[in-house]
Amino acid sequence: MLDRDGFRPNVGIVLLNARNQVFWGKRLRTHSWQFPQGGIKHGESPEQAMFRELHEEVGLRPEHVQIIGRTREWLRYEVPDHFIRREARGHYRGQKQIWFLLRMIGRDSDLNLRATDHPEFDAWRWNEYWVPLDVVIEFKRGVYEMALTELARYLPRPQHHNRYLRAGMRQHRHDGTSPRAEPQAAPPEVEPKAGS
Repeated sequence: MLDRDGFRPNVGIVLLNARNQVFWGKRLRTHSWQFPQGGIKHGESPEQAMFRELHEEVGLRPEHVQIIGRTREWLRYEVPDHFIRREARGHYRGQKQIWFLLRMIGRDSDLNLRATDHPEFDAWRWNEYWVPLDVVIEFKRGVYEMALTELARYLPRPQHHNRYLRAGMRQHRHDGTSPRAEPQAAPPEVEPKAGS
């Protein structure tokens, strides 16, 4: 199923673990790494296709994940001619993708690269969010960068829990005014060491 410009509708999946690392799969019998992705079948919504591909490629079901966000628009990449079957050349140009950001709420043991008879990956690992694009096949790098950049807005902001900063914060009265701040002695852990 191609659109009039020759792009096949597709979904891409960025799967996060509890530490905001992403699932990174090694394509079968290659040295190329990528995110799960796959085509949208006739009559499927992007979300339905995403859940189907998630199960086919990594063995996860809807109960194992939570949708955090998705890209607003289609992101496109063109496939070089030498990767396109001869009979499709001139019609097929590449993929247009909706990317989903998912949080895995299952366990690592729920992942199964052999969920179907046609596995896509032969190895996987958790990687930092900003994956090394040099291990992605060259014609997909731009769309990966666009997807990761757009989806990064859904990542939780770092929480700075610093008890020393909290201890020095002013107490607010119920009438909205603040009492005079009393000078606070630095805790022993942050005093300068002798000789510094």
